[in-house]
Amino acid sequence: MKIYKKIKSIQSYLRKVASDGIKIGFVPTMGYLHEGHLSLVDRSLKNCDHTVVSVYVNPMQFAPNEDLARYPRDLKRDLKLLRERGVDTVFLPNNSEMYPDGFDTYVSVGSITKIGEGVSRPTHFNGVTTIVLKLLNTVRTDILYLGQKDIQQALVIKKMVKDLNMPVKVEICPTVRERDGLALSSRNVYLSNELRNNALSLISALKTGEKAIRYGIIRCAAIERRMRSKFGEFKGMKLDYILFADVKTFKPVKSITGRTVIAIAGFAGRTRLIDNIIVNPGVR
Repeated sequence: MKIYKKIKSIQSYLRKVASDGIKIGFVPTMGYLHEGHLSLVDRSLKNCDHTVVSVYVNPMQFAPNEDLARYPRDLKRDLKLLRERGVDTVFLPNNSEMYPDGFDTYVSVGSITKIGEGVSRPTHFNGVTTIVLKLLNTVRTDILYLGQKDIQQALVIKKMVKDLNMPVKVEICPTVRERDGLALSSRNVYLSNELRNNALSLISALKTGEKAIRYGIIRCAAIERRMRSKFGEFKGMKLDYILFADVKTFKPVKSITGRTVIAIAGFAGRTRLIDNIIVNPGVR
């Protein structure tokens, strides 16, 4: 497994790799890897000739009051997991490499970033799109692998790639969950046993919404009332939002008439968690 810390070095190496007609897959991460990240790695290893993983905690996507300083990190463990998995190349830049003195260029995607996470974290998506574009310009991948758990983020990146005519295929892979349904997240390490149990409020509310749709309820307002009631059964939780959006455009919808994302965000103590499912009223 080759490890690079400098942009020019990994660019030079991957140009040689790509010149041999090799298909490159790329998984960008902020480290503290779990089976969700590794499922993306596995997908790339299966479908591509060469797999690149980046580990970089991007400060630009954190607001001043968020958890940048305490975001979990364990690079030694991450590298061990990636080496065991069979990853070909790892990119480990630092802040000065990604944002050198004088850096003053940012990427902004439009309306899709103004709802959901964009309301709760108004600076977040500019930080995400800027770093992902920089990483894609560095790795020059054929396929970019992203997780459904961050579906709005994934669709924002997919729109950026499309709008900027980038020759990259974006593949969004299923959320990986614990046996009880909790979506895997690096931030789960913050949760005490009590908070972890309370965090099941997100998937419980989502399942309640899915069940309502199976029973023929399609108005989002009616579905949301049932979801909020279920969420409220878990004490110590604070709901941020519930959002219903078209699965391709992420535009909000008022009724479930086709494949739709139901997204939810909430707080377990100080820890903010997100989750989502995709529903289709035409499929039983």
